[in-house]
Amino acid sequence: MVQSNVPSGTTRMMNRIHARLAARGRATSRFAIAPEPRSLGSMNRGQQLTAGNFLFEGNLVTAPETSIWDIKSPSIDFEQALHGFAWLDDLGALSSLLARDVGASWVWGWIKRYGRGKGIGWSADLTGRRVLRWINHGQFLLATQDGRKADLFFQSLVQQARFLSKRWHTATPGLPRFEALTGLIYASYFLEGLESLAAPALQALAQDCRTEIDQGGGISSRNPEELLLVFTQITWVAALLKDLGLDIPDPVQTAINVITPTLRSLRHVDRSLARFHGGGRGPEGWLDQALASSGVRARMSDGLAMGYARLSGGRTSIVVDAAPPPQGIGTSNAHASTLGFELSTGRRPLIVNCGSGVSFGGEWRRAGRATPSHTTLCLDGLSSARLASPDKKSGHEMLMDGPTRVPIELSEAIDGHRFQAGHNGYVASHGLTHARMLELTFDGRGLAGEDMLFAIEPNEQKTFDNALRATQMQGVPFDIRFHLHPDVTVMLDMGGAAASLMLKSGELWVFRSEALTMRLEPSVFLEFGRIKPRATQQIVLSGRATEYGTRIRWSLAKPQDGAPALRDLAQDDLELP
Repeated sequence: MVQSNVPSGTTRMMNRIHARLAARGRATSRFAIAPEPRSLGSMNRGQQLTAGNFLFEGNLVTAPETSIWDIKSPSIDFEQALHGFAWLDDLGALSSLLARDVGASWVWGWIKRYGRGKGIGWSADLTGRRVLRWINHGQFLLATQDGRKADLFFQSLVQQARFLSKRWHTATPGLPRFEALTGLIYASYFLEGLESLAAPALQALAQDCRTEIDQGGGISSRNPEELLLVFTQITWVAALLKDLGLDIPDPVQTAINVITPTLRSLRHVDRSLARFHGGGRGPEGWLDQALASSGVRARMSDGLAMGYARLSGGRTSIVVDAAPPPQGIGTSNAHASTLGFELSTGRRPLIVNCGSGVSFGGEWRRAGRATPSHTTLCLDGLSSARLASPDKKSGHEMLMDGPTRVPIELSEAIDGHRFQAGHNGYVASHGLTHARMLELTFDGRGLAGEDMLFAIEPNEQKTFDNALRATQMQGVPFDIRFHLHPDVTVMLDMGGAAASLMLKSGELWVFRSEALTMRLEPSVFLEFGRIKPRATQQIVLSGRATEYGTRIRWSLAKPQDGAPALRDLAQDDLELP
């Protein structure tokens, strides 16, 4: 999911001024080199667009035979998605005459209505995103247009490139800045007469690669999908320079080298990204394309990757959030997910986090960020980090008072891989450290887990004693939640001591825990591109901490051998959102 920031009033006014100034001067009339699309789209979404079904940011507007610019946008995010033109990828993927006519109509409609600097689309990141799509699909769009239409198209592209050359610095550092600079670099090389804009743009991109990407190939938001989108921008630039026989700046190549193993570590065996800190599974096909185009030898990160641990065996992968949550003004999508994990088997997710609710409104956005929406332990109904009051200017809610220490240890067990970690998110409130141990067998058929609550130091024990007295010595309540993917069918067995989990492929797993009350509760799967949250279920283990040390053991295993079902070896039919 691509998100954009709303510029301040002053920035919007200056953007309009620079957009109008950029329209002055001579405009090019053709491409210097023939562009080929690098961005991937969805034929299914392309068909929906040509049928008049506009689904953006969780909102569906149905308006057949209506220009995309004549529909009423239900939200600011919806409107930004329109002006970013990423939907051109979907029309390009459909590649029919109807898709071409519809796309061309909407492109020239934008030029007529907004080309003089009007509208929300004149921000640096949206302009960069739009320029990339117009260039990528330029030949597709221009194939049936006359000379007058072509002149308008190129005049607008040159105007937007000049605007970017003056305003790229106003984009928020991170993905928005990378989008702005990538759009500018593309325009510099693909459009005649703009070569002078390339060098300063490449210099700025190299600088952002130094400052925004750490030595371990991570970004400050710790959002895996955002890392993929940043990586995609960088690899597009590198591929363009390589095609032109030009040198790739060292910081850009270094960024590619360090991000590649990180993304490989954050990819499940089902080829999707782990869904943490506001990120989704990633646009279909983009991860494989970006990794393939990186030219970096296939390997994964040693140890943690952007603060995540990965365990894998056989056809099973586990990704665990093993670091403190992001902090600061630029991380308003951070989740209280420390020690939460996801598990995929074959090409199907089994255990998940609920995901980001940002496309379903403020309440869902806040709910998705809370600890109970993740596969981890929640103490006394509280998140391991809390949301601050909304910022007066941006309205963003920062994550505060979360874990500051997350010691981890990765090692080999007798028959598999072992992960051990803990966090201090509940020490201040309850005196308790949450520790988690996971052991995945080498063949990926069994996972043994243990969650622990400890009051270690004397002052922590005193805090715990106070919390215990507040419950009239009944014990501090906790829940350990295991959210299931919507395609998983679950049933309690053995009087509530076990649960059977059946995937659509026919693969069966059994969850067991002896010490605690086990129950099933409703849950949701918050998925980008859907109109509403998908209903699913969760396994909940409940208990009370009455002593300085509490241990809860559980396991998840496949009960018998068996070849994967045929449905697990082929792509499912695409479903409408």
